Amino acid sequence: MKCSVQGPTKAYSRTFCINSRLFAFMHSIPSLKKAMITTAVYADGSSSSNKNSNQGGAFTTLSERATFEREIKKSKFIAIAGPISSEQSAHSFLSAVRDTRATHNCWAYKIEDQYRCNDDGEPSGTAGKPIYSAILSSGIDRVMVVVIRYFGGIKLGTGGLVRAYGRIAAECLRNAPTCLVKSKFSMGVEVSFDLLGLVYHQLQSFQADDIKQDYETGKDGTTMVTFKVDFDKVESFEDAIRATCGRDIVLYKH
Repeated sequence: MKCSVQGPTKAYSRTFCINSRLFAFMHSIPSLKKAMITTAVYADGSSSSNKNSNQGGAFTTLSERATFEREIKKSKFIAIAGPISSEQSAHSFLSAVRDTRATHNCWAYKIEDQYRCNDDGEPSGTAGKPIYSAILSSGIDRVMVVVIRYFGGIKLGTGGLVRAYGRIAAECLRNAPTCLVKSKFSMGVEVSFDLLGLVYHQLQSFQADDIKQDYETGKDGTTMVTFKVDFDKVESFEDAIRATCGRDIVLYKH
């Protein structure tokens, strides 16, 4: 694209031309259109890419629902596990999978340090807690497990119930598909127009997402680019930007 400008609108048109070149550059790179990150879809329809974006580290959760079924002394047990993001999504998940025809719908969930469990009519501590213990042992976070029981006529006793619910939940989680979700860190860079191409190249390399640009910086020839990168890549990104641009630029962390 060649831009030729004359007259009093020169400054405005120059900005338009630069923006047009940048637009063409961005759309020539597929990875800038949609960041390639591991996401998990939760029961409330939200995704892991916008959950706790400023918290460090990473966590393992389920990438989709999983089911495990077993019969123990004529009682049928069905465990259903799925990813959740909040107490509200836990309620949504329970409503979606529970069977009102069953004798018991026992459950437990864990979201970081928050957890709850329920025996749903079984003797206290014989269902919900064993399910929660299975979640803890699995190392999976932001997950809910519902174990549905259809009573077959033979009582299992307190110890039998603890073993049954715990093992069913553990087996369900052991076979469930998981994914590693990396937390995202919000950042911004104030950069001159002539360095935009270099900045966007690094954004592509580090698989940044939620990229936005603002020309209202109050400084001529300067724009602000905001974005999110994996928490564990922040320092490497800063080093790469400074090394690539070859001059001092202003980096912001949110």
